[in-house]
Amino acid sequence: MKLFFQLTLSGIYKFFKNPRQRIFFKLALLYGGKQRYKDGKVKFEKFEFHIPDYQSFIWQYKEIFVEEFYKFPCDTSTPLIYDCGSNVGSSCAYFKMLYPNAKIKAFEADPNLVKYLKQNIEKNDLLNIDIIDKAVWIDNNGIELNLEGADGSSIYSSGEKQKIDSIRLKDMLDKETEIDMLKMDIEGAENQVVVDCGESLAKVKNIFIEYHSFIKFPQSLSQILGILEQNNFRYFIRNDAPRNMPFYNKINKGNPSMDLQLNIFGYRYR
Repeated sequence: MKLFFQLTLSGIYKFFKNPRQRIFFKLALLYGGKQRYKDGKVKFEKFEFHIPDYQSFIWQYKEIFVEEFYKFPCDTSTPLIYDCGSNVGSSCAYFKMLYPNAKIKAFEADPNLVKYLKQNIEKNDLLNIDIIDKAVWIDNNGIELNLEGADGSSIYSSGEKQKIDSIRLKDMLDKETEIDMLKMDIEGAENQVVVDCGESLAKVKNIFIEYHSFIKFPQSLSQILGILEQNNFRYFIRNDAPRNMPFYNKINKGNPSMDLQLNIFGYRYR
């Protein structure tokens, strides 16, 4: 009984203590039942965004603003942030709330999402953000993606694919002296991109990687963690798609093409 009350009261406490938790519930209440992949507008924090899909945005808000996945310490007021997979700009908005004078390089592969990203950046007066409308990849030769329309475009997804311009992330990193945060949410491409970057990650102070394991393809988690270790990162891993009884439930019900999705946080001790 004591544990029951502890858990119940903990949820209530979080709801009333954290105003962003209440905003999340409000967004879910207002927009959670909306038709998927139908665009609209939403107000949150001090921003107004034009979005292509309410449901994906609601979960973006929870991860980015409520749980603050991307919050990182910094010894400068003008950090350099590489935002790989900027989507409609939610992460850019959060980084600008965290560090208003940050310089952000925002990479987005989906041409349709780039339109929303540019509009939201301009409408909300988010300055010093360089939008690169290309897929982060291991070369500059282009890449074929299945454009899902919200936040799931991937090289691994089934269905019709479209060739998109690409940019080699390693070449970009090599031009920098230091990167304060490298955020990578690129729907499976991280499996090759992190490996290609190799020692170039030594310039990065903090890194976030959303790792995706697609059932029909080899897993590469050990390679990614090995590269982080070689570059002297400490890492913390959080399961982003839990599966009960994984010996029986061998797929992610939310996305049957995957069997594992993790959030990897890499950082250095100062």
